[in-house]
Amino acid sequence: MVSNPVHGLPFLPGTSFKDSTKTAFHRSQTLGYRNGYAVVRRPTVGIGGERLQVNQLSQAELDELASKAPILTYGQPKQAPPAQFIPAHVAFDKKVLKFDAYFQEDVPVSTEEHYRIRQVNIYYYLEDDSMSVMEPVVENSGILQGKLIKRQRLTKNDQGDHYHWKDLNRGINITIYGKTFRIVDCDRFTQVFLESQGIELNPPEKMALDPYTELRKQPLRKYVTPSDFDQLKQFLTFDKQVLRFYAIWDDTDSMFGECRTYIIHYYLMDDTVEIREVHERNDGRDPFPLLMNRQRMPKVLVENAKNFPQCVLEISDQEVLEWYTAKDFIVGKPLTILGRTFFIYDCDPFTRQYYKEKFGISDLPRIDVSKKEPPPVKPELPPYNGYGLIEDSAQNCFVLIPKAPKKDVIKMLVNDNKVLRYLAALESPIPEDKGRRFVFSYFLASDMISIFEPPVRNSGIIGGKYLGRTKVLKPSSTTENPIYYGPTDFYIGAVIEVFGHRFIILDTDDYVLKYMESNAAQYSPEALLSIQNRVQKQEAPATELENKQTPEDPGVQELEALIDTIHKQLKDHPCKDNIREAFQIYDKEASGYVDKEMFFKICDSLNLPVDDSLIKELLRLCSHGEDKINYYHFVRAFSN
Repeated sequence: MVSNPVHGLPFLPGTSFKDSTKTAFHRSQTLGYRNGYAVVRRPTVGIGGERLQVNQLSQAELDELASKAPILTYGQPKQAPPAQFIPAHVAFDKKVLKFDAYFQEDVPVSTEEHYRIRQVNIYYYLEDDSMSVMEPVVENSGILQGKLIKRQRLTKNDQGDHYHWKDLNRGINITIYGKTFRIVDCDRFTQVFLESQGIELNPPEKMALDPYTELRKQPLRKYVTPSDFDQLKQFLTFDKQVLRFYAIWDDTDSMFGECRTYIIHYYLMDDTVEIREVHERNDGRDPFPLLMNRQRMPKVLVENAKNFPQCVLEISDQEVLEWYTAKDFIVGKPLTILGRTFFIYDCDPFTRQYYKEKFGISDLPRIDVSKKEPPPVKPELPPYNGYGLIEDSAQNCFVLIPKAPKKDVIKMLVNDNKVLRYLAALESPIPEDKGRRFVFSYFLASDMISIFEPPVRNSGIIGGKYLGRTKVLKPSSTTENPIYYGPTDFYIGAVIEVFGHRFIILDTDDYVLKYMESNAAQYSPEALLSIQNRVQKQEAPATELENKQTPEDPGVQELEALIDTIHKQLKDHPCKDNIREAFQIYDKEASGYVDKEMFFKICDSLNLPVDDSLIKELLRLCSHGEDKINYYHFVRAFSN
């Protein structure tokens, strides 16, 4: 019977009492976290914090449970299944035993050594009981090293038995193919493996060293030369130390001479000098690396050594008073070697440091010897010969196969078939040229000008085309910068010079007036004023004539009827559009009257039928005095 530990009564229904003073009835916490993992803890207190009785059994009961045999309850236990079989090539895969060994090799042909010790590594592969011998490679040994015996099973006696890992141990000799190897040590894995198999390992031995190799490791003997200047010391101290100077040889004063660049090497170990050429790409010279081979250079010769045959014999100290030394090579000073004067303009950083430490010269700046290239010569175009356009002729100077200059296609399309016509007179001291008139045609699409001279009968001058289509240069323009005449240069009173001939613009056609009106911003005030005066003078005669003659006048009525009749009869005349312009050319004062002689010349040039009876009657009515004719009413008969 288990007693109640609190009240001393059996823990039975009716004998246990509830503690009326108890106020906590919670359960203790059994879950927690440790290092980020959930851990279950065994509760030590019960509900309300009451301590639990962990061990309720007595000592006698615990001893009985300890001595109780489970066979009486559960019967005989079953035997465990045998372990799974693992083959040797799987169990010992990549497991290798390593032994450090050496063997002795005789050297019969050397006086410095009689034998040689060669250190090797012996590898034993447990998976197939094979062995290999490797010799570590030593740099500059002169011996073929590496794999001495490739991996294979090695025999240990004449009966054909093979070496086993049980036969290997430290401090023993093994013979392989007639060579005896002394095993001195093994690695940690090999030692643990053999000890686990019950093999007692011998103590490790010290690896034997090669006597000749150790002899070479000894420091060399030092010799002291009693002389003041020790050449051997100079050789050992300054070996592989070279002063480098950058120099030029300027031979431009001679014919076909040039300025060439060289590198001068001064070897501190034996005070010799070498001059190397610096080749550039496409310099046209053979790629010889040296201008002068490495040799000692004499600075001052003895007096009687001038006739010394230097080309066949070497110069010795007997013929030289002073040799070139390092102090003779200074940046910024010229140096004469074998008749050539070199100018040293720079050196490398090692040379600067050497001069600073040896001679105390710290300032050796680089000298700029590069010659400034002259400004590029601008190619001058040959003088213009007057044939064709300058742009077209200049293409022969730019490329081998000339191409036509590019044209402004947009301008050609916009201004197609747009022509400005002007009437001009030739400014010439010759009396015969004073009465000549020319028609200038300016083509807006191509900025070209053509000149036409209307033919005049019995003038002695053949009319027709005076100048074909071409661009005309202004007098102030040059061949390099051609300036051509433009539409803004043409106005009444302007002087146009065409290939040495001066023309004065006298009049324009109606299309020019419209063009100038629509593009007034492009023209100068002088040009606009000249056109304004021309329009005012042209309208003045017509107004005066209309004011003089009234419609009620019988002569006026007869004139109007005759003009209508002639207009109907000659409405298809080919020259009806140019009649007014032809008369205005010779009417310089814009009075509306011309001389009879000039009137008939103009009619003959225009093929007007002056012999017709109606035309004769019209001339009678248009006559003004004995020698004047009013061409204003005459032109009305042919106009639309």
